[in-house]
Amino acid sequence: MTARMPNPTVLLPDAMKGIQNLFKAVHQGGAPGPVLELVHLRTSQINGCSACVYGGIKSALKNGETDERLHQVAAWRESDLFTDAERAALALAEEATRIADRGDAVSDSTWAAAAEHFDEKQLSAILLMIGLTNMFNRFNAVTRAPAGATW
Repeated sequence: MTARMPNPTVLLPDAMKGIQNLFKAVHQGGAPGPVLELVHLRTSQINGCSACVYGGIKSALKNGETDERLHQVAAWRESDLFTDAERAALALAEEATRIADRGDAVSDSTWAAAAEHFDEKQLSAILLMIGLTNMFNRFNAVTRAPAGATW
């Protein structure tokens, strides 16, 4: 696939400065790194963003994630490789990404499960990661960014 244009954040450097500050906040929120990696990957899988799936796997491996777990993310419900906290975060990522699929963007049960494992600061970091991932998935889908693209 050939990209239509570079990622908009490359062409608008002030946008990238703001996004970098959001990512900095995400990583200061206290949510475990593996959870952030998993929600990024699952969100990107749902949106079919090959560039973000590629980058997410690369980042997760660099940060100590295993191939076995990464291969199971798409089928996390059927896998015994994820903790209850990771499962709660993955369910939150799925519902927050598919907000048009139901009347209530995130069900009370999904929210309660996530809140059982993460405090409000950690939940904020997870939600910001999900939102940022969705934004980048959309940029990449619209511009047809190929997997492995570097700008």
